[in-house]
Amino acid sequence: MHQKADHRVPVLIVGGSLVGLSMSVFLGRLGVRHMLVERHSGTSVHPRGRGNNVRTMELFRVAGIEPDIKAAASLLADNHGILQTPTLVGDAGEWLFKHIDPGGGLARFSPTNWCLCSQNDLEPVLLDSARELGGDLRYFHRMESFEQDADGVTAVVLDRRTEERLTVRTDYLVAADGPRSPVRHALGIGQSGPGDLFANVSVTFTSAGLADVVGDHRFICCYLTNPLADGALLPVDNKERWVFHAPWHPELGETLEEFTEERLRHHIRTAVGVPGLDVKITGLASWRAAERVADRYGTGRVFLAGDSAHEMSPTGAFGSNTGIQDAHNLAWKLAAVLDGWAGPGLLRTYDTERRPVAQATSARASARSVEHSHPGFAPAPGVGGARRGGILNVVLGYHYAHGAALGTDPDQPIVPDALSLTGRPGTRAPHLWLRRDGSRLSTLDLYERSLVLLADSPDDAGWHAAARRIADTSAVRLDAYRIGPSADADLTYDPDSPSTDWAEAHGTTADGAVLIRPDGFVAWRATAAVPDPEGVLRDALSTVLRTR
Repeated sequence: MHQKADHRVPVLIVGGSLVGLSMSVFLGRLGVRHMLVERHSGTSVHPRGRGNNVRTMELFRVAGIEPDIKAAASLLADNHGILQTPTLVGDAGEWLFKHIDPGGGLARFSPTNWCLCSQNDLEPVLLDSARELGGDLRYFHRMESFEQDADGVTAVVLDRRTEERLTVRTDYLVAADGPRSPVRHALGIGQSGPGDLFANVSVTFTSAGLADVVGDHRFICCYLTNPLADGALLPVDNKERWVFHAPWHPELGETLEEFTEERLRHHIRTAVGVPGLDVKITGLASWRAAERVADRYGTGRVFLAGDSAHEMSPTGAFGSNTGIQDAHNLAWKLAAVLDGWAGPGLLRTYDTERRPVAQATSARASARSVEHSHPGFAPAPGVGGARRGGILNVVLGYHYAHGAALGTDPDQPIVPDALSLTGRPGTRAPHLWLRRDGSRLSTLDLYERSLVLLADSPDDAGWHAAARRIADTSAVRLDAYRIGPSADADLTYDPDSPSTDWAEAHGTTADGAVLIRPDGFVAWRATAAVPDPEGVLRDALSTVLRTR
């Protein structure tokens, strides 16, 4: 069948929303040819999925699109926090949190920050970047079927404009095709978890008078708790464009047809507390919150990413961020295997690393919905559970207990109770400000296209020289940097930043070394010099990259 293919690409991405487009960007940055097919005619037109957490922004920073995303998000740059109140009239209510980083402590851990960019604003940025990087992106195309064999996957794709069917032969297929994923169903992959949590109707509307009612409150979201008309209000431009999430109860037989414009206008006015408020409904979309994780993240040469792999409560915006980070984890592994410097076994670590993170994160998202008393959510016994730490430990602190890293601690929880980024294998590498050729950069900016060894051993018998010899004599993409104050160091400390020794920050010594993966996670570290650093490093690389 694959001999008659109309197109041949190393990777076929099914689904062109946030996760699929992010996968396209990440693969494009790594030089991997690919095709993306999306059944809709264009990017999202509904403002949703707006909270891009700090880890996601780190990935977009390295991908070179952080400035474009911040420009697209400029209208909401000064919005912070979640307000909970029975009405917007008067001084009732309280802030669940007013600032996501009130003390500025995040700067110790990351070179970037959260960004409030709605999906309809973010997707065009990703689309432009993906196309600039050479991605073959085909909207209004639907994959109808696929078959895989030992050598690849053959897919049949329908061009919905011309009704022409195309056959695409690919080495690997990535399904970012949403929570009802046809690919997941075709693979026979089940899901585990509590299931459906609650449902909402998302209403876009304009109101010239609502800004005066909101006043100086520049919230990300406002939970309105009037028992006669509860819901969540979100600004789009802080002036006239807004979104309101109204509870929907299909489990009680309530239908979408019951949400007439008249009912929605009355609901919004009652929730806000202004009976005569001008409200013009401009759009409506339904959505269901759920907590489910796929029982495995793929079969053979087909992988799941994003909502096809996991569903989460929207509180905390964990779902889309986890999906984008899925794509990043899988992209470098696909690139390494396709380029020949990693074994196919590396791709199996996508499941063993990312699925436990989704399980832990989805539980935390449900717990946060309980903490915030999300409108319309009446949790069943056992859903949500006790609070475990803050949000940074979930966003930055998770670790890979089993996967492409040596020396991990499987007894530690996947999401810790408190944030600690100390260079432990399986965790995101620490952030330090450095200088290279006079330019300021973060250590995190070093990690994208290759493995990176950090060391401070200038002699030919040390870790740094060993890494250079391996890079020169093998197919492994490996860069090595010496960090220190001396003139012969590759990277020096930034004089305008707090003084931190690189070795101490990474949990090693000046005689040791740390190996960082292209996704910025620590793969291995040594805390001392050894008689045969090249042999030790080769062994570590072959184990991490599954080339044995």
